Amino acid sequence: MTAATQISSSLTWTVAGIYPEVELLDPMVDEPTFSLLPPSTRASEVICSTNVSHYELQVEIGRGFDNLTSVHLARHTPTGTLVTVKITNLENCTEERLKALQKAVILSHFFRHPNITTYWTVFTVGSWLWVISPFMAYGSASQLLRTYFPEGMSETLIRNILFGAVRGLNYLHQNGCIHRSIKASHILISGDGLVTLSGLSHLHSLVKHGQKHRAVYDFPQFSTSVQPWLSPELLRQDLHGYNVKSDIYSVGITACELASGQVPFQDMHRTQMLLQKLKGPPYSPLDISIFPQSESRMKISRSGVDSGIGESVHVSSGTRTVNSDRLQTPPSKTFSPAFLSLVQLCLQQDPEKRPSASSLLSHVFFKQMKEESQSSILSLLPPACHRPSTAPPPVSPWTEPEWDFPDEKDSNWEF
Repeated sequence: MTAATQISSSLTWTVAGIYPEVELLDPMVDEPTFSLLPPSTRASEVICSTNVSHYELQVEIGRGFDNLTSVHLARHTPTGTLVTVKITNLENCTEERLKALQKAVILSHFFRHPNITTYWTVFTVGSWLWVISPFMAYGSASQLLRTYFPEGMSETLIRNILFGAVRGLNYLHQNGCIHRSIKASHILISGDGLVTLSGLSHLHSLVKHGQKHRAVYDFPQFSTSVQPWLSPELLRQDLHGYNVKSDIYSVGITACELASGQVPFQDMHRTQMLLQKLKGPPYSPLDISIFPQSESRMKISRSGVDSGIGESVHVSSGTRTVNSDRLQTPPSKTFSPAFLSLVQLCLQQDPEKRPSASSLLSHVFFKQMKEESQSSILSLLPPACHRPSTAPPPVSPWTEPEWDFPDEKDSNWEF
């Protein structure tokens, strides 16, 4: 059986039929107010066509899955709707990669939550797998950092992004799944401000034979690019295993990433990284020891306004204006006690001391989200780019391209 046939056949099978180890709780747990489709997506807008001629590729906007996947902005010609098309040559995938693709595709069919990335349509063209999903005009939170917020985001923007990501994570945890790859590049933002969690190919289930286990002992060979976000217990790979609380640790690292514009532990060897994470006490966005020393811009200042519970903490930053006055970063920004509390709770060395995703949503840092609407995030971002400024001639009909992808350390798009 070819890889393409294997993937095509899997689309009609059940989760249990392909992956006995990827069972889901029944029924799927969800919050009563959530709909089957993201609130920004009307049923009439869902693209279900498997005819490759209906998709006019506009421009390549990224790569991922260890450079095996190219990501395109495309137009669904019958409706004119802009979509994202992920194209993967299955013949270049190892058996492990094929299983990861199958898992992501199948689970995306079963998961229905506004903060989980939706796949509208999946089909094969020869040996190429096409995945059609909504176009996320702002891309990932990681892309926003690189393009607009190299010194880190404002606390208000961080709150909006993390709240959506943790809501999606809570849904996965309620259904007995561990994400295992929470990071800024797996948090996507749509043009209307919807935050969704991607990266489902790394997901693992705690449910075995209908029973939810307390811990798992599956330790895949994670690429070095994802290790900075992993919890100590996942890196340690010992007999204690790990559970959903390992994702909470990754939320804390992601919060530091969004606040500083840098990835903690990025330049460290795995052994040194593990020792640093085990050393404690919990890190915060101000711990310069966990960032590349040559690029660190962090410092503690005593000149700020007292928060009422102790010394205010500041991050020095130059003013930078990009496209809009709304993106002007002040000379210094203050991390509130609530934000620092959230980060330190997430980065507890002992998993049992970390809050659950559900508890995290009730943290004081997120209390203002109840008064803010989904569109409030848009006031903190530049206007979304809904179409490419330059585009090559549309590719139609589809022909198998001969792309030579450069070797990049970080994958910006993944399943």
